Amino acid sequence: MEKEQADRQEKKTAQAAEQAAAQQPEETSKAEKDAGREESGDDMQTKLKKTEDELKKEQDELKKTQEELKKQKELLLRTAAEYDNYRKRSEREKSAVYADATSAAVAEFLSVADNLERALAQKDCGVEDLRKGVEMVETQLKGALAKLGVTEMGAVGDVFNPDLHNAVSHVEDESAGDNTIVQVFQKGYQMGDKVVRHAMVQVAN
Repeated sequence: MEKEQADRQEKKTAQAAEQAAAQQPEETSKAEKDAGREESGDDMQTKLKKTEDELKKEQDELKKTQEELKKQKELLLRTAAEYDNYRKRSEREKSAVYADATSAAVAEFLSVADNLERALAQKDCGVEDLRKGVEMVETQLKGALAKLGVTEMGAVGDVFNPDLHNAVSHVEDESAGDNTIVQVFQKGYQMGDKVVRHAMVQVAN
């Protein structure tokens, strides 16, 4: 009887030991899982913080880029406005220069026109007086052209230059040099290096 009780007791003890052994891995596994959860939570918080920092940095860079873009836009608009003002001012100045130059040229010829009117107003005038009057007007006209920097070109004996002269005919002349102007049909004029009118000439040989 006592032996049966001892066997039952020993059997219970063995079952209890087996149950304890079976529960221990589960508890260990649960602890590991809890630790894993804690570790996973820390990683998530770290990643989240890192993402927030990166997002903030990108926002700051975007804001900086937008501000720079705004400055460049303002600079572009200001430059465009300044260029437009410069263009309009240049056009006004160009028109003013042309008007001033034209007025100065006209002013030089007004006295010539006045003398022509006075000459034509003379009713009783001899041929010699008329000739003298025309010569005076011609002298005055040449003086006006000289003041404007206009000079004559294309004289008999000059070497033909196609940049200055327009040869309307050629002639054989042993007394004249080769490619020499022997007759001027219409004088040419130039202002500095600019040809105002080419001389119409006849060229020998």
